[in-house]
Amino acid sequence: MRMLVHWLLSALALWIVSRLVPGFSVSGPMAALIAAVVIGFVNATLGFFLKIITFPLTLLTLGLFWLIINAVVIKLAAAIVPGFHVYTFGAAFWGAIVLSLVNMALKWLVLPDKT
Repeated sequence: MRMLVHWLLSALALWIVSRLVPGFSVSGPMAALIAAVVIGFVNATLGFFLKIITFPLTLLTLGLFWLIINAVVIKLAAAIVPGFHVYTFGAAFWGAIVLSLVNMALKWLVLPDKT
């Protein structure tokens, strides 16, 4: 049940980001749900691999390079999912930042602490 809530919140966060970031668009709720799954899958596979490979660069930039990797993951997911479009790399970059913040805020509001 908790995984389903995470998925729905991630899709809602994608929809919110599409309203806030120019160049970032989601055509409907189904596209948002599919994009949330694809972003999670790509981030867990390719994103994880890229974060391991680029770890020295990430240390050198004090973690800021992970924002680039997250933007690449979002651009890749947009290339795969119909109805989810990111038109520029800048939109993917700012979308990654806003998506992280919105996702974190939604999960903080909806999901109770497990302590």
